[in-house]
Amino acid sequence: MNHTCENGISFDLFLHCSLVPSCFIVAILSFIQRREKQRMLDERFPVLKGHFGIVVPLDFIGSLSNRWSYGFAFGAVSSSVLVLFSEGYLPFNVPPWARAIVYLVGALEVGVAYYPFFACLSTPHRMYGGVLGLLYTLTWVIVTVLDIATCPGGEVLGPWQKLIFQWPSLLCLLFLLGRYVYMIVKSVRIHLKLLAEEEEQQLMQSHQARYVQSLLKRPSERLSEKSWFQRKIYDWDPNFKFPNRMIGTSVICLIGLYAVTLTDYSLSDYAFDKLDALKDSMAELAASCNHTNNLFIALVPQIEKFSDVARKSWLATTIFASLTSVSYTFHVLACYRKHLRRLWAGQRGFLPEKFHNPSSAVSVAAIARYSGWQIAFTLWGYFILHFVQFLFAVLFVYGVVIPLQEGRFVEWLTNFGFVLLTIGIVIALVILQIVMVQIFFLQDKLDPQDKEKPLALNNRKAFHNFNYFFFFYNVIMGLSNCILRLLMSCIVGTWLVSRIDRTIMQRGYESMDPGYSTWIGMLFADHYQDNPVMVCFCHLLLNRTLEKQRQRRTSTYSQFHNTTPESDTEGRVKGRWLLLYTLQRNPQLILLRKNRSVSLQENYNAITAARVMESQAKQSPDPVTQPTPRPDQTT
Repeated sequence: MNHTCENGISFDLFLHCSLVPSCFIVAILSFIQRREKQRMLDERFPVLKGHFGIVVPLDFIGSLSNRWSYGFAFGAVSSSVLVLFSEGYLPFNVPPWARAIVYLVGALEVGVAYYPFFACLSTPHRMYGGVLGLLYTLTWVIVTVLDIATCPGGEVLGPWQKLIFQWPSLLCLLFLLGRYVYMIVKSVRIHLKLLAEEEEQQLMQSHQARYVQSLLKRPSERLSEKSWFQRKIYDWDPNFKFPNRMIGTSVICLIGLYAVTLTDYSLSDYAFDKLDALKDSMAELAASCNHTNNLFIALVPQIEKFSDVARKSWLATTIFASLTSVSYTFHVLACYRKHLRRLWAGQRGFLPEKFHNPSSAVSVAAIARYSGWQIAFTLWGYFILHFVQFLFAVLFVYGVVIPLQEGRFVEWLTNFGFVLLTIGIVIALVILQIVMVQIFFLQDKLDPQDKEKPLALNNRKAFHNFNYFFFFYNVIMGLSNCILRLLMSCIVGTWLVSRIDRTIMQRGYESMDPGYSTWIGMLFADHYQDNPVMVCFCHLLLNRTLEKQRQRRTSTYSQFHNTTPESDTEGRVKGRWLLLYTLQRNPQLILLRKNRSVSLQENYNAITAARVMESQAKQSPDPVTQPTPRPDQTT
């Protein structure tokens, strides 16, 4: 995808220049972000006390708010992600051995350039985030429109190439503009007291509460009837929400599939035009040879036939591969919900045994890897799947369609019948072995209501002869089945290469599939971090703890917060007396007191004095049985 034009602006140059305003916006958001813990630097510079907190662009784990806003932000990033995917973006030239480092630098540069899109959405200071995000996004919209207007054409899709490729990203940028305007208007209304302030996001979401309530309810005996769409395609679950990570990844995958499908079709059309030109040049060359080379002359119509077959087959497989990849994108979301619900229910039988307890570090790292790997698997899987489907389509046309068109139906049917007859005999012999074992070599049913006979041999001597004579035939049949097994494994593995939720390795070797390991690690990380039962329990525990603290504060310490000076003095005296009595009974608490003005020697003297007082108290009658002295007696 070319981002430069002689008569227009350079998109890559603007990407480099956007680092300055991006860092400025991040610095402003970090300055207004308050830090919870104070540092030594805050005491030396009181002006900066509490400022420059860490800005979080996007919560990849637990955040479920503004999911579609973040999804459109990912859509705005998709154009640059595709450039990184094509490995056509290099900030500077380096030797070949250092290309991996340069790709890392380029990825970091793109991440910094698009950082304000996410940071302005996630900041709690809505007014600052809305204004800064609006200005930054408006700049990107203007540059993108100028890039399309000044240099709209290209070699692949003609005069409207830029618009065809970049309209999804431009649409996402326009949606972000509207979102930032909405944030500004809402902040102004809250400031003018025209709208109530938003409550802080609670630990437990409403859909999680509904899920826990559904677990506590008795299951209804009558099953609800589902429509055909719910049974066959997708069943919406109101008690489940996909996180921002899954939605953003799916948006980039869909936009990426749109872009690579257009590029694939356009480049193939260009390649087939070159093949037609080669065919025409060969036909002219054959005509100029005055029919002296019959082999060369016979080659021209074959090339013409192959060009026509390849062009139509490539177009058909382009549509089919695109639809398959798009369906995989939505199917991965459905599998994510299904697998996560099984883990919430404690069901791990669908996972290989070695993945039942993955490492914590691997699971957390899988969250960072998943989005990038899913996008790469989807795009590369499209190319691989398309190529394989194209080969099968060409073989089908040459093996079935062309013989039927040329009137060689009997010849084709004869050859095809021989193949089917051979396969049918092999399958019939396999079924025959099973039927003979079922009839002659298994004992009768223990109960007439049993579905199958028990696994107990009958007629053992006949079975040994049966096994001996079929041994030689099974050797020959095993050779063909070995080839068939390898072929089916290649087809299924190629067909599912973009399915990161399934492994393409054999049983016992699942750990050698890095994509599947990433999928399992992400599932367990989400299972432990966002389990609705655990979140609901923590939510109730925190609310109960805060309620107890509030009740204790109002009941125990309300007498210390009266308004009259006499009550303030009396409360202060009571507090000091209770403190003295507590430290006398528990001298070890003196070391835990936070008092920077008292030195260690003074603490030691206080401990010594407390111990002397404790020894004197032991010599006197038991202080527990004595009434507690009142504060007015000490005064």
